[in-house]
Amino acid sequence: MTEAKGIISEEIHKKLAIQCFNQVWDLLEKTERSQTDDDTMIHKAHASRYHWGIVGAPVNFSRGEWQISRVYSVLKRPEPAIFHAKRNLEICLEHGIEDFDLAFAFEALARAHQVAGNKNEVNHYKDLALEASKNIKKEGDRNHFLNDLNTI
Repeated sequence: MTEAKGIISEEIHKKLAIQCFNQVWDLLEKTERSQTDDDTMIHKAHASRYHWGIVGAPVNFSRGEWQISRVYSVLKRPEPAIFHAKRNLEICLEHGIEDFDLAFAFEALARAHQVAGNKNEVNHYKDLALEASKNIKKEGDRNHFLNDLNTI
């Protein structure tokens, strides 16, 4: 990753990471997506995570993995959704990332397992997510999280 630092400035990496992340959200919220939209959403989610991997902090890595998992869950692709949800949780635990990031790591695993049809895993991770939500400091963040969790 250090090779890429010399080619593109850190400022550009950060701008690209943010831009790709936000564009993925736009695509996720789109009511009707084409196959090209779905492909673009996958590529931009991975691109965002790549750029954060160069200039970001562990919380950015975690959120990037979460977003990739969410994309694959929305696209009904369980194997990569579970893989990236696990990476998200591993990063949170390794770096002591808590609050809504930890709750969303459990949410990602529940959602990915739902796509895979693993009912016991869904319930297990939903329970962990609900428990973790008690430690979300901001009420608005907690409410947003709980609303999202209820879509599983």
